[in-house]
Amino acid sequence: MAGHGSGDGTVGKALEVLDMVAHFERPIRFSELLNASPYPKATLYRLIQTLTSQRMLSFDPEAQTYALGVRLLGLAHAAWSQSSLAPLARPFIDALSRSVGETVHLAQLDHAQVLYVDKRNARDPIQMYSMAGKVGPAYCTGVGKAMLAFLPEKDLAALLLQQSYHRFTPKTRCDDAALREDLVVIRQRGYAFDDEEHEPNIICVALPILTEGGRVLGGLSITSSTHRSSLSELEKLVPKMQETTKQIQEVMRNWHFPDQKTQTQKTGYSKCQA
Repeated sequence: MAGHGSGDGTVGKALEVLDMVAHFERPIRFSELLNASPYPKATLYRLIQTLTSQRMLSFDPEAQTYALGVRLLGLAHAAWSQSSLAPLARPFIDALSRSVGETVHLAQLDHAQVLYVDKRNARDPIQMYSMAGKVGPAYCTGVGKAMLAFLPEKDLAALLLQQSYHRFTPKTRCDDAALREDLVVIRQRGYAFDDEEHEPNIICVALPILTEGGRVLGGLSITSSTHRSSLSELEKLVPKMQETTKQIQEVMRNWHFPDQKTQTQKTGYSKCQA
């Protein structure tokens, strides 16, 4: 979440309030928001009233709680459908998930975090943190490290400055030096592991999705649990993952935004005639 005083004005403050409400993952009272907010009571109340009137937040008068509003659902759907990666990659991650029988994640970097843009559950699903639309730490997830390892040094250094390290498990790497050592190995090997670094008993193997020029588009991972698999078993799936990333790379290479004529034909909308 962006820090207070980021220089983005009212819009930035309103987005921070939305982030706070989302962070609670449940309807929340004003008093709870006030305790978590860096803003004075009057400022926070004004922001909440504006967000509510714009349907970005909804208010339950009986419970006296606020929750994310229905307008955000429409925006989220539009963002997903207009994202070049998620909808185009869907048939390929579907096929990969059916083939391997394990959970498949598709992710992109969101500043210093990982944004999960799609997920396909295993034939026998296991409980884990990730789901489409959620964000997670980049430094201790396989898909996050796979993307970080292939960033240009300037971009990597900037993102590492934004990392806020937290030890989720005894295996979490909690400083730049340890992470950089891992990233060097990942770049040489071509893929990353999550060895119970974010969640106990959860392991994964992950690859970056790159353009032909080497720019990071996203990341792909196959995730399992230590109760039914091992890193060596997941590593055997890398060739299938490499084929999937090549398929995604190819369709991304040929993808482009629709022109105005195509967009009008698709939606059926056009300018009104006088």
